[in-house]
Amino acid sequence: MGGKKKLTLKQMERMQMKKDEEEKKTAGSREKKPTGIILPDVKSGKIVDELKKMRVLTPYTVASRFNIRISAAKDLLEQLEDNGTVQLVSGNHNIKIYRAAD
Repeated sequence: MGGKKKLTLKQMERMQMKKDEEEKKTAGSREKKPTGIILPDVKSGKIVDELKKMRVLTPYTVASRFNIRISAAKDLLEQLEDNGTVQLVSGNHNIKIYRAAD
């Protein structure tokens, strides 16, 4: 009755060639990124100076400034709070807002 019709040999050959060309294009353009998260050095003077220039420190702003993941930025801010470099201003379980310590 109905259903998909059988392709001719020429049509199957063309489809296979297109598929092979697409695989070659995508295989060469893929870049593998390292899965590990590397935190910036907390004791680095450059990082502390950059953070002191910023008025408000949120995980998003820190992540975008240093090009790291938001989870890594949260960890970084927690470490800086333990060191006394930043102070927690406000926050809840979703987001925390910090400012540079005086």
